[in-house]
This record gives sequence, structure tokens and C-alpha cells, in this order.
Amino acid sequence: MNETNDDLWEVVATASGMTQANIIVGRLASDGILTRLRYEAAGPIYAITIDGLGEVRILVPVPDWERAKELLSRSYDDSELPWEK
Repeated sequence: MNETNDDLWEVVATASGMTQANIIVGRLASDGILTRLRYEAAGPIYAITIDGLGEVRILVPVPDWERAKELLSRSYDDSELPWEK
């Protein structure tokens, strides 16, 4: 089966712009979850974030969807993060 088939990917989150999407992608990537972004080209080109043009859908492989949702539902306090000194 072709791993790039859209049937094997599921939307895990929707961001309002590329900056927010990249933060979400970074959180998932830090736990080893692959991602894809789906968006209209006009949003990033013209920095438009109204009427859904800036909407970015973050997709993950179907087998990772549950774990990705759980990771994204967590909130962190500064004291919980492993800051380098």
C-alpha cells in the first residue's frame, strides 16, 4: 500500500496560520509523530487568515491519531519542562 495515500492520514488539529501550525507540528515531531499540512496556497502567500484562507489542517498517520490527540491535549507548566541550563 502507498504510504502517501490520503486514506492513511487523519486531521488531528486545525491551526489559524502557518506559525501556529508549525508549533503543533513541532510538538508532534518531538514525540516522533510524522505530520502533513494541508492548506490553501493563498493564505501563506498573502498572509490572509480570514474566511478560512489561513486555515492549516495538520494530518497524522491514522495509527498515530489517538496518541497525537492525547499529546496535543496536554498543557505544560514551565517547571515540568526539561530546560537546559
